[in-house]
Amino acid sequence: MSKIENLSLEDVMGERFSRYSRSIIQERALPDIRDGLKPVQRRILYAMNKDGNTYDKAFRKSAKSVGNVMGNFHPHGDSSIYEALVRMSQDWKVREPLIEMHGNNGSMDGDPPAAMRYTEARLSKISTEMLRDIDKDTVDWVLNFDDTEYEPTVLPSRFPNLLVNGSTGISAGYATDIPPHNLGEVIDAVLYLQKHPKATLDDLMQFVKGPDFPTGAIVQGIDGIKKAYETGRGKVIVRSRTTIEQLKGNKSQIVVSEIPYEVNKAQLVKRIDELRLAKKVDGISEVRDQSDREGMSIVIELKRDVDSTGILNYLFKNTDLQVSYNFNMVAIDHMRPKRLSLKRILSSYLEFQQEVIKKRTQYDLQKALDRQHIVEGLIKALSILDKVIKTIRASKNRKDARDNLVKTYQFSEKQADAIVALQLYRLTNTDVTQLEKESQELSDQIAGFKKILADPKELNRVLARELRAIAKKYRNPRRTEIQAKVATIKISTDVIIPDEEVVVMVSHDGYIKRSSIRSFKASGDENGLKDEDYPIFMKQLNARDHLFMFTSKGNLIYRPVFEITDVRWKETGEHISQTIGLDSDEEIIGTFAFSSLKNPGVFLIATDDGHIKRTKLTDLAPGRGYRKHAYMYEKLKNPNTRVVAIDYLANSEVDGKLLLISKLGLALRYNISEVPVNGARTTGVKSQNLGDGDVIVNMQLVNEDDVVAIITQRGAFKKLAVKEISATSRARKGVMILRELKQHSHRVVDFTVIGNDTQPLEVLTDHQRVHDILPNEFSLGGRYSNGSFVIDVDSEGTPVKLRQKPVELTIS
Repeated sequence: MSKIENLSLEDVMGERFSRYSRSIIQERALPDIRDGLKPVQRRILYAMNKDGNTYDKAFRKSAKSVGNVMGNFHPHGDSSIYEALVRMSQDWKVREPLIEMHGNNGSMDGDPPAAMRYTEARLSKISTEMLRDIDKDTVDWVLNFDDTEYEPTVLPSRFPNLLVNGSTGISAGYATDIPPHNLGEVIDAVLYLQKHPKATLDDLMQFVKGPDFPTGAIVQGIDGIKKAYETGRGKVIVRSRTTIEQLKGNKSQIVVSEIPYEVNKAQLVKRIDELRLAKKVDGISEVRDQSDREGMSIVIELKRDVDSTGILNYLFKNTDLQVSYNFNMVAIDHMRPKRLSLKRILSSYLEFQQEVIKKRTQYDLQKALDRQHIVEGLIKALSILDKVIKTIRASKNRKDARDNLVKTYQFSEKQADAIVALQLYRLTNTDVTQLEKESQELSDQIAGFKKILADPKELNRVLARELRAIAKKYRNPRRTEIQAKVATIKISTDVIIPDEEVVVMVSHDGYIKRSSIRSFKASGDENGLKDEDYPIFMKQLNARDHLFMFTSKGNLIYRPVFEITDVRWKETGEHISQTIGLDSDEEIIGTFAFSSLKNPGVFLIATDDGHIKRTKLTDLAPGRGYRKHAYMYEKLKNPNTRVVAIDYLANSEVDGKLLLISKLGLALRYNISEVPVNGARTTGVKSQNLGDGDVIVNMQLVNEDDVVAIITQRGAFKKLAVKEISATSRARKGVMILRELKQHSHRVVDFTVIGNDTQPLEVLTDHQRVHDILPNEFSLGGRYSNGSFVIDVDSEGTPVKLRQKPVELTIS
């Protein structure tokens, strides 16, 4: 009768997942600290060794080895077994390949290996050191999945494979990333630790300098290595080995001869070529992979007279020519996953090897004792040979002969079996001599084995001698160079940004674009803007210039010119709100371009509520988030306040005059030097003493001989000489420049300095109409005149802005 239990889903899932986790941690994804192998790797090596598929025999089909492993030891998919077998043969993945393969076993370009039916494999020579002495009871054995035969729980691993070949894997809650190391260095460290059990990390790092990747390259950051060896976690930078070669005609090329560990070479070459095609870096003419059987070689051919070092630095930063490697040294230690220090790995390996030597010696001792027992019996039998022969002849059968020998001459059963099985040719004097010689040799061996087992120092001497022999046999030079410091990468803008002239436009509605000179010239009068939109900034700039756009709400938008969307001139371009959110009633009131952000100039900023300040260009340097956020250049006192004017003074010590005019017709002129220099997040000082309901409409830089044009809300236009407005000082009320009427008085909408009497002015109205005015058709008015009516506000709309008519852009 079946028993039904009431269990909660939480308990069932917890218990099942716990068992599943334990299985994949211990039996699949993580290596053992002693032999550095995952179960599938261990089973592959053991099965191939058991099958005689060793380095000194012919290659065999990989499918046969995979089938043996799958059928006898590893009940998982053949593809996962084959992948593990292939990886152990790839000399760009493991420092000392444990498998040799004939056929396509993949490549650094990420190409898959040929199917297992096409490739052939065998154990490599160094694999014999992993399996040496496995038949001498040196390791524990368990039944396989179907209890038909035994498999080892660990291999004797006569060299420190965990560090030499490294490991990578992901299990439930754990991951491991142990880099490969140099075999000679690791064995030297083990030998030192054997003599100095209290060795410090610094002592061990005299031998183990750091990772030694099969792909070579350069590791930077000794502090990261030390932290990793101390805690099991750490980060280093792995940089390709490159050289810059000079070619004819002031050209050069970058040759990459070694790339970082586990970087896909084909993807790396493709990425560099994509940067070239996208013009992300200026100066690369061609990228090609010239790798062959002689070695790896990626050639990056550069254009004439370019900064080759700068381009290389850019590639280090933006491609896998340089990557970071994160140590996460986790392995199974006494059936538990643990993050391990270098000393812990070395000491565990040392303890394991001492145990292997001890078990091997016990096995050899027992075998020698058993043989000595037999030899002693044979010598004794030969000394009474006639009696023995007589006894055997008088016996009924072999068993009876054995029993009679035991009973008559006190031989042991094993000795009696050996005597009965003795061949006639052995009954010579020569054989007696050989047996006595063998007995002596066995006695010496037994004494040696007992000494090893009784004296730990002797055992360590044997271990050290064997480790030194392995190091001598398989030692090879370090491939990876270790550099103490991580090199800082400085990328010149000259490398990233092409030195080319472009045309940049910013429109009233917030569209921004750049186009090539060629596209601009080919487009004629078409600028891609909607009918009601118009340019507020249009200029020929260099791609390396910087663009500042100031909004009416005190926000500054920064764009390097090369980052502005590159489109044909007939296209609209990108709206600034696609990346930076602006309010619906916020508009760009000033746009300026600079070749350097370190210019000494200042901005003169005026708000409609009567504040003014100067702010240095250097104080408005963009922050990291400039692509996504505008940042403050003027702190506004209340939500309704607007910045009405901004101008740039190339010389911060300029001694000129500025003119402010208010809506009610009050004008104030004073020296710029009266305006203090303040930071970006400030409001400034009082610019003009405004009455209730009055606001500043604009600010202009003026000279004594200038003439200003004024437009009112009733459509009246007036010319006024600046000298009519006496220069006083800041924060005064100012003087009236309009005559107050009893009804429907004129109010100033905007004003501007007339640069050239023959150059037209444009009045923009709230009906999206543009009205042209020729200043030379009007005479100067006095302070108390209201000018002449030039716009029919009923039909054309109320004026909102007065500006110089844009001059057609000429390309140099």
